[in-house]
Amino acid sequence: MVKIGEVNTLKVIRICDFGYYLNANTGNTDDDILLPKKSALGKEIEVGQQVEAFIYKDSRDRIIATLKESKAKVGEIAYLEVVDFTKIGYFIDFGLERDILVPFKEIAYKLEVGKKYLFYIYLDKTERIAGTTYIDKHLHNTNAYDIGTEVTATVYGIQTNGSLMVAIDDTFRGVILKNEYFNHIKPGERLYVRIKKYYEDGKMGVTPRKTRLEEMSDIEYKILDYLNSEGGFMKFNDKSSPQEIKETFQTSKNTFKRALGSLMKKGRISQDEGGTSLIR
Repeated sequence: MVKIGEVNTLKVIRICDFGYYLNANTGNTDDDILLPKKSALGKEIEVGQQVEAFIYKDSRDRIIATLKESKAKVGEIAYLEVVDFTKIGYFIDFGLERDILVPFKEIAYKLEVGKKYLFYIYLDKTERIAGTTYIDKHLHNTNAYDIGTEVTATVYGIQTNGSLMVAIDDTFRGVILKNEYFNHIKPGERLYVRIKKYYEDGKMGVTPRKTRLEEMSDIEYKILDYLNSEGGFMKFNDKSSPQEIKETFQTSKNTFKRALGSLMKKGRISQDEGGTSLIR
């Protein structure tokens, strides 16, 4: 039985001017599958030869073969680029002769042409390959990572409380709490994060923030750079609002206050009610 959306090992049973016919193993020659010459990648293929071909449906709903390597298979999650927007949905680059459709009903958040997102690849009711942004039920839980391990996380959703739903290594469920990030982050973005904890429901709690020592060093340099760019004075001090600090320095007020305290101990800055000054 031929499996659409996967690589199949099929025998070449005849050759014609425009390609090769592969045995679909149904016992009916009408079911033989065409491998067009342009999809044979210039390979010399003979009758009786076994080929590893990816099977899909073309624009006319015909089952067709290619020796090109697809960017994913049916049943997989893949990070793919949106290449077109139409009245029926978005199309994503699948690596083959034709792009695949993401119907509007399968879109959980706004997509942009030219950007990449995570999609689960499936067969629709007509057995055409399609994609969906609803990937959560296709992700897995794990406790195999050590706490502190750095991994790649791809954002695939934002909860109502602002927490980010992320796929760890495009495979496992994770979450970044609202107080763990300070920039505006959108679905599709890839982040380098650290494993912080495991939740009872199986998700991993991760953070894009560095360790406290690394974070302190970074924010100290950021404060000094900001002071230099402002002529040696800024209105911000340890009484500034958390929102102002977040918008300007992309960090929490507690981290900001610790950095100010560290810089004062080092004799790099002074602080009063009006703001903070650089000591030259």
